[in-house]
Amino acid sequence: MKDEKITIIEGPTPTFELVNDVWANGIIEGPTLANVAVTRLRTFNGQALVERCYRAWNSREPINLEFRDSAGLTMEVPIVAARSADGNDGQLLLLWVRLPEDEVEYEFTFQDENEIFDDEDDFDDIDFEDENEDEDDFDEDDFDLSA
Repeated sequence: MKDEKITIIEGPTPTFELVNDVWANGIIEGPTLANVAVTRLRTFNGQALVERCYRAWNSREPINLEFRDSAGLTMEVPIVAARSADGNDGQLLLLWVRLPEDEVEYEFTFQDENEIFDDEDDFDDIDFEDENEDEDDFDEDDFDLSA
């Protein structure tokens, strides 16, 4: 049977973000080293594309993502998981793909050390109090502060 594929017809080259979740290691076991990466694609028929993936997997057939890389060459990577979601700009198709180890490029960004402390209010919207914590639970006599 011919391999199924989802083809990106137009738009930019997809960006892939490596996944470091434990579950990802279980679905990429194989004889070669590989990484799982996720890409987010806008679509008009996300649920139908997810169903297409499920049908292929239920038939024990692979399904690939076909796209053009930044040089214009056609690339294919195996899809290992799929999900459809509604976003602000319409439907999103989230695809987790298997990237061979030699195809992964790492991008590092460095932050100026002066910028690190510029955003003093970063945690203003976070409530650090435990909802179950009773204020009377803390007793200063429990701690020896003389040392």
